[in-house]
Amino acid sequence: MSVREKFDFELNSAQEQLIDLSTMAVNALNKSMEALINQDVDAALEVIEDDKDINQLEEFINDRVILLIAKQSPVATDLRRLVVTIKVASDMERVGDYAVNIAKETIRIGNQQLLPQIGQIQQMQKLAVAMLRQVIDAFVEEDVVKAKEIAELDDQVDELYGDVIRKLMRAGGENPDRLSQITQLAFISRYMERSADHATNIAEQLFYLVRGQHYDLNK
Repeated sequence: MSVREKFDFELNSAQEQLIDLSTMAVNALNKSMEALINQDVDAALEVIEDDKDINQLEEFINDRVILLIAKQSPVATDLRRLVVTIKVASDMERVGDYAVNIAKETIRIGNQQLLPQIGQIQQMQKLAVAMLRQVIDAFVEEDVVKAKEIAELDDQVDELYGDVIRKLMRAGGENPDRLSQITQLAFISRYMERSADHATNIAEQLFYLVRGQHYDLNK
């Protein structure tokens, strides 16, 4: 195996692991929301426990890529691809962290009757998951057109987030006895909004990979 073939093999392996990491993070986000809706504390605990696997895989990808940079001294597109792999892995690891945070809030809420704003939070979650899945497909295909669509979906998530927070604040005034759950749902909304932001971050990294320039897709 030539030096180039070995480099390509290692790079492709790291990117395959990145896809695995992304799948694990998105699944965790889905599972945490299902645990909240079903008020399933056991499922929430599983999300928290499984996060160690996401963290370990991100660390493994980072170590692998850093070693590859040190040994091969890549330039131009090869170097961008490696740097982007590390950054995308970090974004996906953060999505896994948000899933853990949602699971913890789920445990705190327990079996309290959920406030009606949960419906809009579910909408945010579905959009965030759709964004994350689409941006990973775009990353694999190096499709900047598909990546650009992520920013438009992010606007929808931001609008929902603002609406949910306004309604939760109003609910706090009307139901002071439910202030604890209102606070927890506000945090969960924020975690969903941030997960969507990470999808946009990945889309921006894809533009950098393909075009060699940084773009702000939130403008």
